[in-house]
Amino acid sequence: MKKHWIAIDWGTTNFRAFLLQDQRVIAKIAHPCGLLSMTKETFATTLGAHLTPWLDEYGPLPIVMAGMVGSQQGWQEVPYVVAPAGAQRLAKRAMRIATPWESPAWITPGVSTVSQFGLPDVMRGEEVQLLGLNALHPETQRVVILPGTHSKHSHLSYGEITQFSTFMTGELFSVLSKHSLLGRVLPEQQNDKDSFINGVNTAQRGTPFSHLIFSARTRRLTGELAPQHIHSYLSGLLIGYELAAVDNENTLWVVGSPTLTARYQLAAQTLQIPLHAADGDTCFIHGMATLQTFLEETES
Repeated sequence: MKKHWIAIDWGTTNFRAFLLQDQRVIAKIAHPCGLLSMTKETFATTLGAHLTPWLDEYGPLPIVMAGMVGSQQGWQEVPYVVAPAGAQRLAKRAMRIATPWESPAWITPGVSTVSQFGLPDVMRGEEVQLLGLNALHPETQRVVILPGTHSKHSHLSYGEITQFSTFMTGELFSVLSKHSLLGRVLPEQQNDKDSFINGVNTAQRGTPFSHLIFSARTRRLTGELAPQHIHSYLSGLLIGYELAAVDNENTLWVVGSPTLTARYQLAAQTLQIPLHAADGDTCFIHGMATLQTFLEETES
């Protein structure tokens, strides 16, 4: 591959592209054109339109894509790789895609597993961040939390993803705060550390989940919670409930945006769980660079 190349994170709601020289970001763009707004016929034209300035300057650069672009509803379905899965295996199963402007392009696969609770589980896109974290901070064994709409608790062994479990923490917060009784007729919300910590601690009591979350209403009615702090408390409940399932026998990391990682670190500190943080975008870039190296070897 050329020294310049393009890494793309194409998810359900958003599109992000990074122009790189080796592992250094030269430029980046973002658009709200995830696969929910696309059809299979529009992926190529949309990609070309977004990348035109870079292609005009550098020519048909290599493109490596990850995320929901490789799902059943994406540009081209790329089957999951069954865990354990490392960078070499994932690159080997990447799918070559033809582009109208003759850029060599690949869509990377996701990973499937059986969770720690014995249920089927999948990820697309998060595996790249895990590879990047391993490249930046090599370690024999670790557990990594990838917070977001669907938070992942992932086990890595010698750089391979061996197992993970998904927690719908972010989506539940959105649904409960916007579309349930818990979020109805609330004033403008304010972040409140004490209310968040209260939620984290309350979630450790083994309370049945549907009863636990109702406390976001009842504690407001009794005056224990200020109406403007309900979202902080509810966030604490959900993250605290999630962290109750964490395996902290190995080194524990959280990878994501600074805002989310700080929230998880506060919850972990409350529970006396050591938790290291890494930036999600930085891990994504290094993970894609690791995959790009293996793809380059397959092309040579």
